[in-house]
Amino acid sequence: MSELQELYQGLILDHNRSPRNFGPLEGADRHAEGYNPLCGDQVKVEVKLEGDRVADIKFSGNGCAISKASASLMTAAVKGKSVAEAQALFEGFHSLVTGHGDQVDQKALGKLAIFAGVAEFPVRVKCATLAWHTLRDALK
Repeated sequence: MSELQELYQGLILDHNRSPRNFGPLEGADRHAEGYNPLCGDQVKVEVKLEGDRVADIKFSGNGCAISKASASLMTAAVKGKSVAEAQALFEGFHSLVTGHGDQVDQKALGKLAIFAGVAEFPVRVKCATLAWHTLRDALK
């Protein structure tokens, strides 16, 4: 395993063991729940908006390491962003994990780019995108 792959694996394991922005969000004005019936992963995303900006965001639920790490990194990435910027991150992330990474500015995705390898495992795409689809539902 290359040093870069080890770093990526370590980051995913870190966010799985110690997820950021995990737990209920007091004063949330948007929320949605997502469920992956293929594996049983479930997530709830709660958002507090100030105007069109994501002032705060948290998630809760149960899932595999990919699902939890993705939710954790997602909350960190979208906090402080506008709804349009969050949507753009969703689009870029979704393209990346569905095998269209060559069409994505991976530098713009920052740490989210560690999920590029998910595209090689189609059954894991739903794990990686569950929180993202749930966030999208919450922002509608």
